[in-house]
Order: sequence, then structure tokens, then C-alpha cells
Amino acid sequence: MPADSGLPHVLIVGGGFAGLWATRALASAPVRITLLDRENHHVFQPLLYQVATAGLSAPDISAPLRHILRRQRNVTVLMAEARVIETARKRVIDAEGKAHDYDYLVLATGATHAYFGHDDWSRFAPGLKTLDDALAIRRRILSAFERAEMEPDPAAQAAWLTFAIVGAGPTGVELAGTLAEIARHTLRHEFRRIDLHAARVLLLEAGPRVLSSFPESLSEKARKQLERLGVEVHTGTPVGAIDADGVLLGPQRIAARTVLWSAGVAASPLAKSLGVALDRAGRVPVQADLSIAGLPEVFVAGDLASVQQEGKPVPGVAPAAKQMGDCVAKVIRARIAGQAAASFRYRDFGNLATIGRMAAVVDVRGWHLSGVLAWWFWLAAHVWFLIGFRNRLVVLIDWARAYWSYQRSARIIVGRNEMPPSATVKGAATDGPET
Repeated sequence: MPADSGLPHVLIVGGGFAGLWATRALASAPVRITLLDRENHHVFQPLLYQVATAGLSAPDISAPLRHILRRQRNVTVLMAEARVIETARKRVIDAEGKAHDYDYLVLATGATHAYFGHDDWSRFAPGLKTLDDALAIRRRILSAFERAEMEPDPAAQAAWLTFAIVGAGPTGVELAGTLAEIARHTLRHEFRRIDLHAARVLLLEAGPRVLSSFPESLSEKARKQLERLGVEVHTGTPVGAIDADGVLLGPQRIAARTVLWSAGVAASPLAKSLGVALDRAGRVPVQADLSIAGLPEVFVAGDLASVQQEGKPVPGVAPAAKQMGDCVAKVIRARIAGQAAASFRYRDFGNLATIGRMAAVVDVRGWHLSGVLAWWFWLAAHVWFLIGFRNRLVVLIDWARAYWSYQRSARIIVGRNEMPPSATVKGAATDGPET
């Protein structure tokens, strides 16, 4: 659609759930849309851990934004990174200095990792938010087994076979359970010099229990399922330090050459350029229609928005982001038509978390499930919401094969591990840059 069409211009920054759902909901609206994202694809984030643990490949859970929106004639997709928002001039400046004007702006840039004031830990404990993160973590996990096979020193070998996950929310639980399955089953006949039964998977949580957003009964069931898989669950003690050799848990030093972070998130730093007050996590407080007070043409949706409902914050989950995207589209339509806009109302469809093969927990409107039935429910829900029929079909085939064989189809190591050299583990070598 030509830029001089005279139609209101909606600039949507971010192609995640909130941004994409807003874009699609405006398909028949009398607007022209620009969707700006630093990547060329949309990712189904709930399954990122499957890419990180070699169960799925990147295209199984992602699709190019241009392909998803190819039939929507009122949208233009641009691959660029937004850096500065100039609300007074109604424009966004990208990383190359190019300006993108707007009549309505939708900010849906999501969240990044938060290390609670210890940003230096990010070098040793990567988090999982993007496909790049997932591929880097997969490389780190698979390389750890290869390093252990090469290591003659028992202490160094044990450090390579120890995996520590910091944070016991859904992502941490899913990573821990899957890592235990990889060590116990997937790789058990493939190595000659290491005893994979000696591999340790530790789940470290500062709070009193795992999956704190779930009812306490399901949290306890999740813990028991993790322990049956061989995961060592530690709760009630925060991590005090992380380096290339492991973690400090209270007074205890744990030698672990692979540490993964799933303990906290922070809002996208782009919000700082709005010039408005942010909450403690860097999110933008919004009004009932998801616009910013004093900036009625600027909307915030998804993880970047700070929304309170019935005295509680709306959680940063995919269903909430989708609902916010739909709401913003309805508000923009109403504004253009000169009508009153409805307020955002989050509908909570429940919580799901998978723990391992045929193990999961489900909390849906007071209906609690755990074990095999919960796992099938989780599987059906996630496959159904994947974008594109091919993706659903591929995921079903891969998971069916993994179920019967314990095999994981994406165990190819590409590039070099970026882990800094160990200060104490004998035989640790410095890796070169990724290629």
C-alpha cells in the first residue's frame, strides 16, 4: 500500500505475539501498517526450550514474518531495530538512523534477561528468549558432553557433566527435565569414556518452591516428577555467584561448566526513550485501553506493558500478549471510527508446564492435572497454537519419534562454544568466536 494513500499509519514495533496479533487484527481496517522487527521471523517462544535441547529445529517453531503476512495487503514488513522513540515528532529512529513516522504507535518489543544487578553473570549463564539464545544453549549443552568424553581428569569430567539451571519457573523446569532425559536416555549408548548416569542436573530456586505461579499442590507434584527424572532440586537459597567454573549456592560451591539462566526478565530497554515513568522491571504503565497517559496515540502490549487487573499484574505469557494485541487493534479501529473503545480485560486460560516425557502439570480454571494426562493436554495445546500447518505436522512427527525412541533430531553442533576459559578446571580450553 503506497505511503501517500492518506490512510492513518500504524507503526508496530515487534513481531512477537502482541505485535503479530495486533497486525493481523488490523487486516481489514482502513489503515496502512508498518511492522518493524530486528529479526525476520516470528518465534513460538513456549517451545524455545525444545530447540535449546535439540528436540526441534529452528524452523519447526518459527516462520518468516513476510510469509505469515503475505496475504495481508495493508502491511509492510521491515527488518530493522528500533532504538529511539521521539514522541513529540511522532517517529521512531532505527539503528541505522532512519526515521519511521506514525499516526499510531504500538510498542511490543517484549522482554530480555534480568540478572538482578549481576549483569556480568550473563557471560557464564545465558538465558533463553530468542532463537539465537536457543541455538547457543544447544551448542553449549552438546559440547559439554563432548568435552567430558575428551577429559582425562575425573574432577574436570564431573564438572562438564554437571548442568545447573538457575530459576524454577516453567522454562527452568522444562530445561531441567529435558536435560535429565538427554543424559539418562538419549545419549546413553553413544559415549565410551563417560558414565552418563553420573551426569547431574541441578535446578536452583531462591524461592520456597518450583513453579511458584502454580497451586502449591501442583508445585509439589512437579518437584516429585523432576526428582524421579533424576533432577536435584534446591529451593530456598539464592545463587550468590556464577563464573566459568560453576555457581555459589549459599556456602556451597558447585562445580558446573554449564549454567543456564531462567530466573528473571526485564523489559526491553527501548521503553526508556519514551520519557515516562517505568515500573521496577522497566515496563511501561498503561491505561485501561493500553495507551500511555498523555500519549493517546502510543500503545504498549505484551511483556513491555505493566497492566494491573484486580490488584494483580497481568502475567507475561503468550495468551496475555495475544489478547493485548487484539485489544490495541480494536481501540485503533474505534478511534478511527470515532467510537468509544473498550478496556483491556485479560482472560486467564490457566498455566501449563511440561517436565519431561509423559510428565507435566496443568492448572486450568481450578482444574488440576499432573502426569501423563497433563502431558497430553500440554502437547495438544502447544501444537495447536503453532503457526502454520507444516509446523504442526513436523512437530507432531518429531515428538512421536522422540516418544518411542528417546532420540532428539537436532543434535548437530554448529559454530564454537563461547564459554570463557576455566580458572580451575584442568584441561579447559579457550574457544574461538562463533563462525
